[in-house]
Amino acid sequence: MKRFWRVALSTAVMLAPGLHALANPASDALRARASSEVYSLDDEQALVTWRQATVADPQDAAAWRGLAGAIIARIAMLRGTMTVDSYLGRVASKDEALAPPPADLAKEFNAAIERAVALGRQRVAARPNDAQAHYELGSAVGIRASYIATVDGGVVAAFRTAREAFGEHEKVLSLNPARADAGLIVGTYRYLVSALSMPMRWVAYMAGFGGGRDRGIRMVEGAAAYGGDNQSDARIALLLLYNREGRFDDALAQLQTLRTQFPRNRLFWLEAGSTLMRAGRAADAERMLNEGMAITARDTRARMFGEEALWLYRRGSARAALGRTAEARDDLNRAIAANGRKWVAGRAHFELGAMALKESNLTAAREHLTLAVSLGDSDRDAASADRARDLLKQRTLAR
Repeated sequence: MKRFWRVALSTAVMLAPGLHALANPASDALRARASSEVYSLDDEQALVTWRQATVADPQDAAAWRGLAGAIIARIAMLRGTMTVDSYLGRVASKDEALAPPPADLAKEFNAAIERAVALGRQRVAARPNDAQAHYELGSAVGIRASYIATVDGGVVAAFRTAREAFGEHEKVLSLNPARADAGLIVGTYRYLVSALSMPMRWVAYMAGFGGGRDRGIRMVEGAAAYGGDNQSDARIALLLLYNREGRFDDALAQLQTLRTQFPRNRLFWLEAGSTLMRAGRAADAERMLNEGMAITARDTRARMFGEEALWLYRRGSARAALGRTAEARDDLNRAIAANGRKWVAGRAHFELGAMALKESNLTAAREHLTLAVSLGDSDRDAASADRARDLLKQRTLAR
């Protein structure tokens, strides 16, 4: 469940500044532009624009919150953790620690989120029955929880912080039930709690969280339909929830909307290809991945760390499923050679090992599957490592 806590703490917060933030027109315009830049993968430019928004109105909590969220997105780009794959499955017993964030970004994040939280607390103290004041505070505290969990790796500390975010947005809904945008945080945490074991669920209840799997999903869906500033965040959160639930068509519908709204975000094509593979639609996945790779080839902007390896692994696995062994092997070997995350190389080795096993090349199969185990275990992909172990236990491969 350790990875699942990280997932919820990240997807429940996202980058949204809030629907009714009290800012001047200059800050409003800058926030809208910066938000679009984040979703379009212009992460470095987004940081510039968010900083301009905080200068335009230093009392605008949404601007400080947006800057903090954009910093998390920038760190995710540098680490290669911007895809759903990074948050599915279970964590290996020996997590490989991700590299610490750049010191300047960490310092700027802490300053921005401290400012956002302070402004939120001031407004709640001044207007205790104002739903927007509670929304601003809950969103700021939630982003702090997201950073602690996904960047610092302090899941227990993030859990404590997340309780306040959950409570503040529950308060929003009690004061103004029409504020469906508050359902993003509340709904995601409810979904999370419902998936815990009964003892852990009771711990969460005692800590102040509510549960309800279906209710949680409906609340996030409500936020996605609401039209607030966190609408796209809610759609991205639904990608994870729908993939976990096996609701692949629903996930693909959200991705179609996101690709239409943000056509410069090539990772939405990658996510679509990945979702199609989980749905068992290899031919459709290859077509989507080919389209996305063509878009990527024309895109001169900086890549997410390990992005090339991920594209090649995904297309290689699609081609392997289609029985096009030579093309699949070429993609998978290129994925391994590319600079990327170890779990991606591990999955590519798994595909190569499975193909070698079908061809009765037992030596090659054993080598690839052994590497798949070690790479998966070393980079938070225990589920894929276990699949490789299962193949290695077959009588033909066991020593």
